[in-house]
Amino acid sequence: MPGLDDLYREIILDHYRSPRNRGELPPPASHAVGHNPLCGDEIEVYLDVQDGVVTDIKVGGQGCSISQSSASMMSQSVKGKPVAEVRALVHKFKSMMSIEEMDEADPAAEVKLGDLEALQGVVKFPVRIKCAVLAWNTLTEALAQADA
Repeated sequence: MPGLDDLYREIILDHYRSPRNRGELPPPASHAVGHNPLCGDEIEVYLDVQDGVVTDIKVGGQGCSISQSSASMMSQSVKGKPVAEVRALVHKFKSMMSIEEMDEADPAAEVKLGDLEALQGVVKFPVRIKCAVLAWNTLTEALAQADA
């Protein structure tokens, strides 16, 4: 559907031009850095988790429109959510990117991606999948630090 592709392209460009939740959080926030040496994309994730809920998230870094848009969209989608929901969202997103498998019985199968579905077209370009997933892998590292 050409109209849907245009809408998805606009969502991605909007997040690239006007990224959400840019910046840093002071310690004791978790901090993780992701880097894709093949293309030079870099993502930093600052995460504040209180009582099992992501109360704040900030992202930084530089890179292509896919990596930066994905980071912006990710930050919007996880802020204010319980960590268990965030982990399910990560799993669902990676499944959409064909990186992780998911069957219908998986609780994450029920997770709604919303605007994140705009990135599903990236799957058509396997070399760009790492760009879209970089922020999500970095988020997973920050969550592990928050758990420690």
